[in-house]
Amino acid sequence: MSALHTFALRLDRLPPAVWLAALGAAIWPHLFWMARRFGDGSDDPLGIVAISALVCLLWRARRELRDAPRLGWFAAAILLVTVSCLAWQVLPPLFAALVALPGFAAGLLAFLPARFACAPVLGLSALSLPVMASLQFYAGYPLRIVAAELSRWLLTLAGYEVEREGVALTVDGQLVLVDAACSGVQLVWFGYFTACTAALLVGCGSVRFLRRLPVAGALILAGNVLRNAVLVAAQADGRPLAGWLHEGIGLVTLAVVCGLIFRTMRGAASDVAERSQQ
Repeated sequence: MSALHTFALRLDRLPPAVWLAALGAAIWPHLFWMARRFGDGSDDPLGIVAISALVCLLWRARRELRDAPRLGWFAAAILLVTVSCLAWQVLPPLFAALVALPGFAAGLLAFLPARFACAPVLGLSALSLPVMASLQFYAGYPLRIVAAELSRWLLTLAGYEVEREGVALTVDGQLVLVDAACSGVQLVWFGYFTACTAALLVGCGSVRFLRRLPVAGALILAGNVLRNAVLVAAQADGRPLAGWLHEGIGLVTLAVVCGLIFRTMRGAASDVAERSQQ
């Protein structure tokens, strides 16, 4: 047996932990940048929650990891990680990390059992990035306009006289501003995080997960609009809510929306189970 063949056999028999550690080491500049951005206060550290979910997923499946990786996913992981390393000095750090994290997720999928759907795993890898500040900067204003317009429509149905100009609402002659906190960016993050984790917990496949994502998006939008409408109506009536009640309404909205999204994903998995038993 040649030395090259012996080396190839030894390489093939390396445990999954070694391969995943190697992929993690290859993207360390991106991980270091993420850790620094999470720690300097320039972005909400919600990505740590998504990273923790991926770690929990790996720990949960540690006894079921494949001895040999699925070649398609493994090749995709090597390609994406290589591209991210080359892009580190060319692209902005966020864009380079946007290639690196899915690359590591592809490596994870190469060793995970087939029962774990790929779409929610890749979704969690994207949610791991420090993107909240960027989302607020680029998408915050358009989301505020959407929230203001739909809130105007809802308040009109409730009997108020409402006009909208930009992100400001004039309700019964009183000016109310739909501010940055009302854009719903955090609700969007938590909603899609719930969708990804729920799909993995209940065993929802990628196709059904993707089909249910628009439902999750509709629930997020509806929850944010209803919350804004309640807050605007209270202020227009001359009864602005106390800070704790304002926050409480937001938390209740978050809990209800995430609960409905979880139920949606569980329903998708139940449909598959029922059809397989027929």
